[in-house]
Amino acid sequence: MGIELGQIVDLLGGSLEGGARTTEVERIAPLESADARSISFLNNPRYASQLASSQAACVIVAPAMREAALARGACIVTENPYAYFARLTQLWQAQQPPAWPQGIHPTAVVHPQARVHPQASIGPLCVVERDAVIGAGTVLRARVFVAQGCVIGERCILHPGVVIGADGFGFAPQGGEWLKIAQLGAVRIGDDVEIGANTCIDRGALNDTVIGDGVKIDNLVQIAHNVQVGEHTVIAGNTGIAGSARIGAHCSIGGAANILGHLRIADGTSISPTSMVTRSIHKPDLYTGIFPLQTNAEWERNAASLKQLHQLRERIKKLEKALSAWTQSEEKT
Repeated sequence: MGIELGQIVDLLGGSLEGGARTTEVERIAPLESADARSISFLNNPRYASQLASSQAACVIVAPAMREAALARGACIVTENPYAYFARLTQLWQAQQPPAWPQGIHPTAVVHPQARVHPQASIGPLCVVERDAVIGAGTVLRARVFVAQGCVIGERCILHPGVVIGADGFGFAPQGGEWLKIAQLGAVRIGDDVEIGANTCIDRGALNDTVIGDGVKIDNLVQIAHNVQVGEHTVIAGNTGIAGSARIGAHCSIGGAANILGHLRIADGTSISPTSMVTRSIHKPDLYTGIFPLQTNAEWERNAASLKQLHQLRERIKKLEKALSAWTQSEEKT
């Protein structure tokens, strides 16, 4: 199924230059593998060398790359090619039939007292427990579990294996054993949230675990009880966030990062992959490291010193040896 370039700019904006509105493209492809029936995009100038040789029927570019793009053929000029590409993929997907229609799949188990919006889609083998709420346009792909009392907003996507509202990890020590603390809260998820495969978001112990509007969570992420995640934060795969941590809005958390419980992370903070956050962050910046966590600039300086540690040690040994020899010489005179 194809779409004309003119239709694309009519729907998404941008300026079509050097090509005909009636040119039809049949797929979106990277610059290096695009053919005459493809549309591609260039966002990072470091890949500009691929532009001239690309066989794409049209390339989406920023104004700074307009002349280079026109030298090879048709282009759509827009201020943010990457965002334009994202909206184009959505447009493309909207032309395809949905994997599952709106409604509840015959193999799903939905409690009679759950509230599922008629425009939601509950996929195969999903389970939605009593008093759970699923908003309009939300899609539960397959084998998704939504526990009692949990609320999922509108236009969310939950990929296979997601578990919303399992018990948080709460136990009190007593006589050498662990006494379970009943988890009486729930999970509240805002609108336009996407949650990757096999991610788990635990219900709160007393208050709810809260995920704000527009949050994007990757695969295999663990979010513990009573965590709060602010609007439009992104969390990459294998991240673990311990109980009662509060993550601000518009944060970026790299893959396999770990955030200890009860910490506060300021709005707009970025955390590098595999970093261990052991203290609250009150000033937004890019933070990197395991111990101690520090700004990325500090970490780079310290890492550069660490790489030279052996050489510095050898230099110090030579200096100490020379100083010892000089001291002995002075004593003899």
